[in-house]
Amino acid sequence: MVAGRRNWGGPLVLAAAVVLGAAVGSASLSGCRAGRPVERTPLVLATTTSTADTGLLDAINGEFEKEHPYTVKTIAVGTGEALALGRKKEADVLLVHSRKDEDEFMEAGFGSRRLDVMYNDFVVLGPRDDPAGVRGSAPGEAFARIAGTGATFVSRGDDSGTHEKELELWKAAGMTPGGTWYISTGQGMGDTLRIASEKRAYVLADRGTYLATKSLELEVLSEGHPALLNPYGVIEVKGARNAAGARAYAEFLTSPEGRRIIGEFGREKFGRALFTPWDGR
Repeated sequence: MVAGRRNWGGPLVLAAAVVLGAAVGSASLSGCRAGRPVERTPLVLATTTSTADTGLLDAINGEFEKEHPYTVKTIAVGTGEALALGRKKEADVLLVHSRKDEDEFMEAGFGSRRLDVMYNDFVVLGPRDDPAGVRGSAPGEAFARIAGTGATFVSRGDDSGTHEKELELWKAAGMTPGGTWYISTGQGMGDTLRIASEKRAYVLADRGTYLATKSLELEVLSEGHPALLNPYGVIEVKGARNAAGARAYAEFLTSPEGRRIIGEFGREKFGRALFTPWDGR
């Protein structure tokens, strides 16, 4: 050491410098850059109740916000209403599950890009004693038996992707539902499941919300049919207020990290993933 010069570079100062450098290098976007808070802008996501009711959105949005300067504002509604919000530019990005309606949305010029994200499946649920005798039957046959016996059926009736699939299955069965045995709730999947459970009724649901909804007196009675596939897509709204955020969100969902989150979600709690990242099927 040079005489007369104090040693300010000792071990304690060096260690502190290393810790400080690591902290600065690992600071998230919610912290500061160059001593200034990162400005976060709102990103409005319109999506289905199934992605919210299962908890998947919490897992996705939390990780997305760590890596991007956006705060996700979620509107959980049926797919029909989500697409309507997109048409009015009241949402920046959509995560929905009604491919026919999504294609029409894109063809009408309301979306700038659509990407496949994930899928799960629909299931026909009912009480354990199965009064209509649908256990193990194909969905069209199951619906015909429910209508034929007048067994209670609970519908979302909300223009959601699930409701659209239900109407498609009734049409395939050659049936037009109606009468005292057919109850339309106008509510989301979670609430509709609880009503069906209370009434010991049949209902069509996405498997993810069924598994995530507790204390249901319902069992899976029809499943595994190709008609019950439930694909989800993300759409960037054309002319969105936050077009950059919409693009970043769509790309995150389909990135290796987004696919990992989707593919792992639910395994620890339910012993199986509630959704499967899209594989081009």
